[in-house]
Amino acid sequence: MQPSRDISRLIEIMTALRDPQTGCPWDVEQDFASIAPYTIEEAYEVADAIERGDLSDLRDELGDLLLQVVFHSRMAEEQGEFAFGDVVEAITKKMIRRHPHVFGPDAVRGAKLAKGMWETIKAEERAEKKTEREARGITVAEHGYLDDVPVGHAALTRALKLQERAAKVGFDWKEPGPILDKISEEVDELRVALDAGETAAIKDEFGDVLFALVNLGRHLGIDAEDALRGTNDKFRKRFHHVERALNANGSSLDEASLDEMEGHWQAAKRA
Repeated sequence: MQPSRDISRLIEIMTALRDPQTGCPWDVEQDFASIAPYTIEEAYEVADAIERGDLSDLRDELGDLLLQVVFHSRMAEEQGEFAFGDVVEAITKKMIRRHPHVFGPDAVRGAKLAKGMWETIKAEERAEKKTEREARGITVAEHGYLDDVPVGHAALTRALKLQERAAKVGFDWKEPGPILDKISEEVDELRVALDAGETAAIKDEFGDVLFALVNLGRHLGIDAEDALRGTNDKFRKRFHHVERALNANGSSLDEASLDEMEGHWQAAKRA
């Protein structure tokens, strides 16, 4: 089998990999749940390539992410639910519907999308999905305003999305200052939980601190995921400096004391 620019070749490859008799044993034994973490990982690797400005890597990572879509679609097709073509049709239908100012009748094309139109269209879609699920015998709980913020987002991203959506109806701070006060309040509550040694309360209050920090970042125009990725990379670089410095002195991470590592860490910060 030869590589191709045609999506049908990728679908053929996945079909072959999933063949119970002649396919790859690892691919055959996978299911939606086991593949989901890889799907999330590939999305992060796409973001990483973009952040590094490496378009060659971006091409490859987008291919890896596309493979995940094909993988999930193939498993659904095997269960008689839907195929890759249905996924494409669903998203094209959604995009056309959500952009009437681009794809609608001539009378509305080019006009600015009326305020609230996006939410109106999404509300219609939610109602249709609820009706469709009920027709299939799936019990649908009462839908809340924030319920369509995907649970599958990374926690920091979901916190941001929840806050942004709540802000649309006015449930929001007006400026960053009060949020800093809220963070101090949450930190104090975390201290109380720590002093009491209440594990559940400590976890709960720690989450409140993180949520408040995400909110502060939103008001400062800082995405928490982006900021933390930057800090993660900074930590990695400084720790690697510590490692190199120890090796240069004939020592290692396993042999060095905390004071030694801290000294090299401070040197890395100054550098």
